[in-house]
Amino acid sequence: MAHWTPFPHTSDYAWDAIRVQQQWARLHLGDAEPCPQDPAALQAWVLFHNGEFEQAVAAGLAAGGAGITAANKATAVYATYLEPREKTRLDLFMQMAERAQAQAAADPQQANAWYWNAYALGRYCQGISVAKALAQGLGQQIKESLEKAIALSPRHVEARIALGTFHAEVIDKVGALIGGMTYGAKKETGLQLFEEALALHPGSAIGLVDYANALVMLEGEARMDEATALYERATACEPLDAMEELHVAMARTELHEEG
Repeated sequence: MAHWTPFPHTSDYAWDAIRVQQQWARLHLGDAEPCPQDPAALQAWVLFHNGEFEQAVAAGLAAGGAGITAANKATAVYATYLEPREKTRLDLFMQMAERAQAQAAADPQQANAWYWNAYALGRYCQGISVAKALAQGLGQQIKESLEKAIALSPRHVEARIALGTFHAEVIDKVGALIGGMTYGAKKETGLQLFEEALALHPGSAIGLVDYANALVMLEGEARMDEATALYERATACEPLDAMEELHVAMARTELHEEG
């Protein structure tokens, strides 16, 4: 494994197994992941919440079972926010997609296996260009995996955010007519998914940022003031762990660039 860029604020977080279990519902409001019974899998999550992403992946893969989901989420957050090399990022997303697909094949009721498969493929698509990915047929797989995750886990906030982003990006790239006819992408559906996600988790910085981006993609300058207000709400969120800190930092960056 290539050297991973460390999360710069690991000293800010001191989660342990007991505290993670106590705060599990809040920490996992976004992904609706059940608290694992296996201590080894739980330890992988402890490492994840502290921002020790490389160690979390190793621990999760070693634990197997519920640990695979911890490994996939750690890979996702690391590759999205910290990995500077584009080829390495794309390789990590494809490795993650393969693990999630194997997990879904072994346990089709595992909502986060479907979700992390879709997330990994979605990020890969953004890396190679959404239009190129749609031409390769990845769009339908992403959409179906996210819909499956939501059907299995009706309170899954992050799957709604990702599916809302899918609808917005497809329409942004190919237009509403082709997007609707070919990929089932609809503006109203995308916006509704964001509303549902934020109703379930009003303090989701990533949900607020992605909703802001979707508003601009779908409706342009007319919604810019509303998008700015969403960015501002995201920057005011209090991060509980390393992932949330990265989300808030991204919100600050986007607000600065937008300003």
